[in-house]
Amino acid sequence: MHSDWRAGGRDTLRSTGSKQTPVPASFTLSFLINFDSAVLKRSALFCSHPSFHATAVSICSLQQKLYFCLFQCSSSHLSFLIIHRDTWEKKPIFVQRKNPHYYKGLFSTAEFDRILREDDVQFGVNLDVTSYTHGKRETHNPPGRALPFTVWDFYESGCSLRLLNPQAFSSTVWNVLSILQEQFGSMAGANIYLTPARTQGFAPHYDDIEAFVVQLEGKKHWRVYKVLLGLSLDSTNFSQADIGKPILDVVLEAGDLLYFPRGFIHQGNCLPDVHSLHITISSYQKNSWGDLLQKVVPAALEIAMEEDVEFRRGLPLDYLTYMGVQNSDMDDPRRVKFFSQIESLMKRLFNYAPVDASVDQKARDFLHDCLPPVLTPEELASSVRGAPTRWEDGRVKDVGVHITTQTQVRILRAGCARLCSDGDTVHLYYTTNNSRVYHKEELQSCEIKPELTDAVEFLIHSYPHFVKVESLPCDSVQDRIALAELLFENGIIHTAEAL
Repeated sequence: MHSDWRAGGRDTLRSTGSKQTPVPASFTLSFLINFDSAVLKRSALFCSHPSFHATAVSICSLQQKLYFCLFQCSSSHLSFLIIHRDTWEKKPIFVQRKNPHYYKGLFSTAEFDRILREDDVQFGVNLDVTSYTHGKRETHNPPGRALPFTVWDFYESGCSLRLLNPQAFSSTVWNVLSILQEQFGSMAGANIYLTPARTQGFAPHYDDIEAFVVQLEGKKHWRVYKVLLGLSLDSTNFSQADIGKPILDVVLEAGDLLYFPRGFIHQGNCLPDVHSLHITISSYQKNSWGDLLQKVVPAALEIAMEEDVEFRRGLPLDYLTYMGVQNSDMDDPRRVKFFSQIESLMKRLFNYAPVDASVDQKARDFLHDCLPPVLTPEELASSVRGAPTRWEDGRVKDVGVHITTQTQVRILRAGCARLCSDGDTVHLYYTTNNSRVYHKEELQSCEIKPELTDAVEFLIHSYPHFVKVESLPCDSVQDRIALAELLFENGIIHTAEAL
């Protein structure tokens, strides 16, 4: 299809209008296939590799445990537990494990202390110190680095600690989130909360994310309240008098999980006899139909204004005399006609909606949000990051990697790269060089020649299978090898065998 990419101009960005794929009436499991065949296989590679120490085993186990506490096995396929049409975005779910070691290895107070000692944790950037007493929430962040002496003094004084981006400091959290973002198709983030016994760190509030509260140590009393604004777009604090009685009242112990959709008011407080450490994993922020339409509608209107004379016709000379709030109670047939014209143009606007191009904009935003993939030892050895080039005995050795037509290659991760056109050029955007710090770097891309777009699509759609370079649909052997080298050098593909 590279002739379509070469066409350029606005037409390459336009949706097919009425030929849109209908939204299914219920969730399907098709997007989970790659998890079963590729993600779990990666976990097995982590666990079995002789050079990978015991911590890696716990990482693999956590990947699967966190995944399967959201999904469960049923007969011969995976079926939804939390991510189910009757639950997802609709109601809270409490998963009680009765196994305090279920999430052992994900994060601990000992690792919290290590991070404070070894890493550059900044108050207000990486760490918040909070309290909630007498119905009032306060933040106590001093300026500068969050050193252990100061942080633990706050904690001993009854303050809660919130580590805002643990994935930047903890490899286990990074690993788990990198897996979950693949499955959600949306940024997966996390906060760590450490709360002293007998205290509460935050006011009752709701959030604009789907929240998964994973209890790691101790216990915490959680209350979830009815929705005031379904699938909320922002976060708001409330007083106790505003929220009424809880619809869910539970104590999370280590190993338990609580899910609640965005918009559900919630609060958590520690019991008198034990501290609480939990991680809140979040996703689906700004991932609604409305968020997509915010990209579709302005672009559709711009196209319609250029191409359809009906959108360029002038407004009635006297429309200000009968339209507007001050005239909204008027019983005037001109108002009926005006609304009818607006309705007609809105319906007509759909014909110019660049849906696919707008989805690509959302996809680029998502790729920029993504964590970089965590590589297995085999992937590291067969990718550019593990290339043997080095300085040894006073000179550079093993410069370059020899890729031939018989070399088998594969995209590093499902969804780690996306081909997009701006009408004039085609770029391949990718996550493999992203930072673990949110948006620390600009989104990376490389320009793809129009005649090579078919080959890139072929690689993307072939995942998780390896394909020989000779099978890439290019016009020449030189093009096949040049494309493979470009993608390899940017960390987008890796080889079946270490080079």
